[in-house]
Amino acid sequence: MKITVLGAGTWGVALSSLLRDNGHEVTLWSALPEELDSLRREGRHKNLPGAKIAEGIKYDADIKSAVTGCEACLFAVASGYIRSTARLAAPHLSNGAILISAAKGIEEDTLHTMSEVIADEVRENNPSLDFSVVALSGPTHAEEVALGLPTSIVSACEDEEVSRRVAEAFSSGCMRVYTNTDILGVEISGALKNIIALAAGINKGMGFGDNAQAMLITRGIAEITRMGLALGCKRRTFMGLAGIGDLIVTCTSRHSRNNRCGELIGQGMSYGEASEKIGMVVEGYHALRAAVKLSERLGVEMPITRAVYDVIFSGVSVRDAMTALMSRDMKSELE
Repeated sequence: MKITVLGAGTWGVALSSLLRDNGHEVTLWSALPEELDSLRREGRHKNLPGAKIAEGIKYDADIKSAVTGCEACLFAVASGYIRSTARLAAPHLSNGAILISAAKGIEEDTLHTMSEVIADEVRENNPSLDFSVVALSGPTHAEEVALGLPTSIVSACEDEEVSRRVAEAFSSGCMRVYTNTDILGVEISGALKNIIALAAGINKGMGFGDNAQAMLITRGIAEITRMGLALGCKRRTFMGLAGIGDLIVTCTSRHSRNNRCGELIGQGMSYGEASEKIGMVVEGYHALRAAVKLSERLGVEMPITRAVYDVIFSGVSVRDAMTALMSRDMKSELE
C-alpha cells in the first residue's frame, strides 16, 4: 500500500519503520522540517534508543504532497493536534482512503473520540470524499515496537473488511494484529487508561505497594467498562488488548509517560513540574476534563478518574485523594 504517516514523534517513526519493513511505500510527514531533517540525517529518533529507522522512507514537510494519492493515512500526532492536522490533510485525500487514528484521547469541547474528530474534519473540508476510519490501539509502547519486540495491537472499524485490510498491512513477525468492529469501545479504552495510569504512577510515587497497584488497575478497568457500556460499547472489548491489555502496560511500564508523570506527582511535584521534566505529551492529563464531563453527562461513577482530576485541577492532596478512595461506601463487586 501507499501509506502516509502524519506525525514524526516516537509512535509515528516506529510505525513508519514497521510499515516500510513490511514492504509498503511510506511517506512520513511533520509540520517541523528540522525534525524530518534530523531523522533523515541520523537515521534514528532521539527518544527511541537503540532503534534504527527503516531505509526507504520518504520525508515530506508539505502535507499536500505527502497526502495526495495515499491509500491509507495514519494520524500519529498527539490528540490535541488531531483536529488541526485532519483539517490540513482533508482536502488532499483521495476517494477510498483509509484514515487510521493511532492517537488516544477524547476532545474536551465535543467529547468526540479521535476517529470522530478526523471524520468531522474530512466531512467538513472534503464533503464528497468516500473514506473509512480505523482506530489502531493496544499495548504498544513505541520504544519496543521500534526494536522489533513482540507486540499485539487491535485494528478497529465498523467495517470488518476495512479493519482486516489494515491488520494485514501492519502484521509482521513481531506485530500480531486483531480486528474489532467496536471502534468506540477501543477508543474509549485507549483514552481512559491513560488516566488510570496517572493514578497508578501517583500510587508508586507515594510509596504504596503492589496490592494498591493491582487494586487501581482492576478497579480502573471496572470504571472504564462502566463508561463504555453506558456508551453502547461491547463488554468484551474492555477485556481485550485495547482494554485491559493496554491498561496493564500503561500502568506498569517504564516507557509510560502517564505512569512516570503520576509517580512524580506522587513524590510531591505539581503536574506542570512533572510534565516539564518528562518533556513529552502526557495524554492522560488532556483526557481528564473530557472524561469527567462525560461521566457527569451520562451519570457514570468513575471514582479513580475523579480523584486524579481533583489532585491535578482542584488542589486536593494525593494522600487525601487516596483516603477518599479507600473510604467509599462498601459495595458488591458484582454490581
